[in-house]
Amino acid sequence: MDGHEITQLLKGWQAGDEAALDRLTPLVYEQLRKLASRMFGRESPGHTLQPTALVNEAMQQMIGTEVDWQDRNHFFALSARMMRRILVNHANAKNTAKRGGHVLRVTMEESHAVSEGDTDADVLALDMALTELAEFDERKARMIELHYFGGLTYQELAGVMRVAESTVHQDLRTAKAWLRQNMSR
Repeated sequence: MDGHEITQLLKGWQAGDEAALDRLTPLVYEQLRKLASRMFGRESPGHTLQPTALVNEAMQQMIGTEVDWQDRNHFFALSARMMRRILVNHANAKNTAKRGGHVLRVTMEESHAVSEGDTDADVLALDMALTELAEFDERKARMIELHYFGGLTYQELAGVMRVAESTVHQDLRTAKAWLRQNMSR
């Protein structure tokens, strides 16, 4: 996927070129679908929110907003935030309906975003922990969100956050440790 082409299409879409959105959608949709699938990788097949629905909802929300698109990374960063918000809202609605029922589970492991191991945390607990982390370290919280919900690589994170790649490694390592400790309480 050519980042420059996506950036150009984002700029065209921003300028009101509907054809740019039509060309952009297939370029980013599959990447977003892969990210969503990773989030649902080990979820039970009967889960009421599926990866396709998550991506469609995120795309619908983004289409309805006016954003000053910077580049491909900015698009995927906003996508990550949208998907996180949708998952949290879905988990809240499901939790409210069932009071303690099964909610989507996510893990801090990169290889699979949904698990049933000891390091699991439900979306609501992860969202609360990220919100708490953001209160004293916004950069680390944003990196976690972009990396785990948005699938940005360390190199892409370095570009988006305007820091060295070694800083990304250190920040993610520290943030993961903090989240594990915070969520194990």
